[in-house]
Amino acid sequence: MVADPSPSPTIPHPSLSRPFDSAERPPRLFHSLRQEHTSVLSVAADSTHLFSGGPAGDISVWDKDSLKHKATLSGHSGSILALEYAADKEWLFSASGDSTIRVWSTRTLIPLYIINPHGETDAGDLFSLVWCPVLQTLYFGCQDTSLQWFTFPSPLQTTSPSSVHFVSDDPSSSGRSTPTSARRAHKFFDSYPQYTRRPADLFARNPTCSSVNASHSNVHAHGVSLPPTPPSSSASLPSTSSSGSPARRSSSPHRPLVALQVPPSNAIYSAHYGYIYCMALVPSVREGSDDAPFDGTSERRDLQLVTGSGDESVKLWQLAPANPTPMLLHTFECCTGAVLAVVVRGETVYAGCQDGHLKVWDLETRTLVRVLITSENVDILSLSMLKSDLYVCLANGEVQRWSAQFEQTAAWKAHEGIVLTSVVTRISPPAVAEEVLLVDSEHRHEHDNVKFALVTGANDDQLKLWEVEPPRTRKSVHLSLVTDSDMEWGDSGNETMVYALSKFVSIPSVSNSAAHREDCRQAAIWLRKCFTQLGAEACLLPTGENTNPLVLGSFRGNQTKHRRPRILFYGHYDVIAAWPRGWYSDPFTLTGRDGYLYGRGATDNKGPVMAVACAAADLLGRRALDLDLVMLIEGEEEAGSGGFADAVKRNKNAIGPIDAILVSNSTWIAEDTPCITYGLRGVVHCNVQISSEGPDRHSGVDGGVTVEPMLDMLKLLGTLTDGKNRVAIPKFYDSVRPCSDDERQLYDVLSNITRTPAASLASRWREPSLTVHNVEVSGPRNSTVIPATVKAHVSVRIVPDQDLETIANGLREHLVTAFGEMQSPNKLKVSIDHTADWWLGDLDGPWFHALETAVQAEWGVEPLRIREGGSIPSVPYLEKEFSCHALHLPLGQSSDEAHLPNERISLSNLRRGKHVVERFLLNVGKSDLPRSPTEAVPPSYPV
Repeated sequence: MVADPSPSPTIPHPSLSRPFDSAERPPRLFHSLRQEHTSVLSVAADSTHLFSGGPAGDISVWDKDSLKHKATLSGHSGSILALEYAADKEWLFSASGDSTIRVWSTRTLIPLYIINPHGETDAGDLFSLVWCPVLQTLYFGCQDTSLQWFTFPSPLQTTSPSSVHFVSDDPSSSGRSTPTSARRAHKFFDSYPQYTRRPADLFARNPTCSSVNASHSNVHAHGVSLPPTPPSSSASLPSTSSSGSPARRSSSPHRPLVALQVPPSNAIYSAHYGYIYCMALVPSVREGSDDAPFDGTSERRDLQLVTGSGDESVKLWQLAPANPTPMLLHTFECCTGAVLAVVVRGETVYAGCQDGHLKVWDLETRTLVRVLITSENVDILSLSMLKSDLYVCLANGEVQRWSAQFEQTAAWKAHEGIVLTSVVTRISPPAVAEEVLLVDSEHRHEHDNVKFALVTGANDDQLKLWEVEPPRTRKSVHLSLVTDSDMEWGDSGNETMVYALSKFVSIPSVSNSAAHREDCRQAAIWLRKCFTQLGAEACLLPTGENTNPLVLGSFRGNQTKHRRPRILFYGHYDVIAAWPRGWYSDPFTLTGRDGYLYGRGATDNKGPVMAVACAAADLLGRRALDLDLVMLIEGEEEAGSGGFADAVKRNKNAIGPIDAILVSNSTWIAEDTPCITYGLRGVVHCNVQISSEGPDRHSGVDGGVTVEPMLDMLKLLGTLTDGKNRVAIPKFYDSVRPCSDDERQLYDVLSNITRTPAASLASRWREPSLTVHNVEVSGPRNSTVIPATVKAHVSVRIVPDQDLETIANGLREHLVTAFGEMQSPNKLKVSIDHTADWWLGDLDGPWFHALETAVQAEWGVEPLRIREGGSIPSVPYLEKEFSCHALHLPLGQSSDEAHLPNERISLSNLRRGKHVVERFLLNVGKSDLPRSPTEAVPPSYPV
């Protein structure tokens, strides 16, 4: 067929999220608060207050009940970059660009302490905070790439005045609140211009420099003692106003504060190779979380810290119950820009990155579960969770809601500016909230009186409260054995598969058409992004200047002490051309009709590719993938697999060692009985050309005078077969494997099922054949022209145990010899343009039995063992290259019309085929099947 020359449709957006149901409307805007003439950089909440920080160094306090401004907490001289509420202490921590952290009482709105990081102002901006109530420790991330922490002793003890340093907040002191011995002059902030040649001056008037520091020698790493926590009443505290009650501006200009210093032992420098923008605690203690609280008795000692950085990585740190020092456990490489926000739920961490990529990592297996492209080229600046619902805040002012099944369920324009921060908090009456806190976490969702709000802040000076509801609890499935219950995890994977297939089919990736070359490239790019979102590590591998790239994706299974099995799935994303004529619907629009999905590539081979990828993604999401599945998808299969073999050899290290190969690129022999293909014929494609030296001639003028190339071609082609339609090439049948009794019996069974003679099946599958495909002539092709050049295309299908090179050479030699015997003055040219070897599976091998068992478990019947008369060149090549056996699982039915108008695949076959693949992967992961002797080396993906 010739490719449709009409303009190609727009390449679909790579996101695998289906458009969310319009019935699931975005949350209702409950209230808006305006932080006058200043951006909202950070937010936090307790049971009665909302706190918002801005660039001027002030913290606005809002009453949750009246939603009115209550107070302003002042004292910082830099932007409020992070706020953290400690519920057990009723403290608010504020981190600032002035290199200090302040501790405020949320009962009295009075400042309590100032924490100075190690390195003083050299720590730079303090971007992130997290409070660990178990360890009574505050962790924070710094601009100088250090991870630091301060541990508060518990219970707090009263100390003598000599062991505590007090710092004045009086702005009139002009930075002289601390004795010279309490802090060194800063080499930048306290310096005069270089031309003055004056040394740095501690008492220089510089509002940028923090005036609150304490001596290193008076607060130690361990055993530090502090003043007692202020009581609930402000009567015993220094007055902030004449009445003794909190004022609108709550930082006292005369009250000295306790200054605390992080000791050198509580800092890890170069914890990242970039700014530490965000962090989270595992398990989460955030409001709205459904994580079980950490009690310190778990043998897994699973108290952990997660940090995200501008170096494009997320790091996992172990926190021992008796030791707050973080110990690095693992580094997750995001490779998609800076990590600007992290949030955790259970054993899962969500990392929001630049350019709208949201990475989902499993902390237990340390594998990438999914990548969500929320909005391309739009940074994710904040993440919040309400039970299993994830709220994503973007730089374009949009907020999105994603479900636990990685489906986008809502999206709305929340702000006119950049959404910089967010938090989930209860908005129910305090009494109800306190009652709920006492209820076991598994039953919290049963209290309908508890209402939640998503609070978002942006650079449009707005703080907005959105009414949000917890999602319904979804029962999780814990896998132990491969049973039918393993397949009942839910239908979300099937929905994702069909939706992804609809986008995949919409790309007209016709490989044998120059007009669709860019479509093929875009299909490869789209498929790479698709694999990435499903949880694979994916990249493109070039195959040559004029051929389409390979898509390589690797789904990495759970980490084990021993090498995991590694299965290579081979498929192709290119398709045959499809003229609209003869189709009942647009060939490049996946259309559901009467239980079938119609579209070019639906069965050959985009449908099976999506089924296998989504099967791996579902197992990965369930933490049940105990092997590595490598997806190798080419874009030239329908055009001869140009460049495929060379590309595989060049990138063998990236692919890694392989134990078995899985293919799904054919159909059943019937409509209702599942099959497994165990054999393919090989092929030799040959072009024959006969030409005269002269031009095209007129048959009325030169007929009978010249030796016509067409007549020579007909005579030559006639020598290829005998009178019984057998191939006449010498020794052609000498190596053909004889048919065994078991094979004859199998053909008899298949004959009864298909109502096709057994001899016909044998001829199509296990006997060689020769075909003349076409004859082309030069000239205008009318009935009066004698063509000067005639071309013919011949193919030979070969079977076990014919040698591919021997047959190809024999065909060429036969044509040359037969033409020489004709003694024609014309010239002959013979070229072997393409070859593919035959393939025969190992029916007695354990890998075949594992696949057969999976098919039988899904369909309830024993699958038919069939062979194919066609060829898939890459299958025997991959077997030889990786020294392992291949398996072929067809998903289509005999009536799927591959390469023809109205190509289709049964929706049931697609879904159940995906389940078969899941069962097979589960079987292999739990079995001790023979593996490649090659030692596993972590594949290194090309940059």
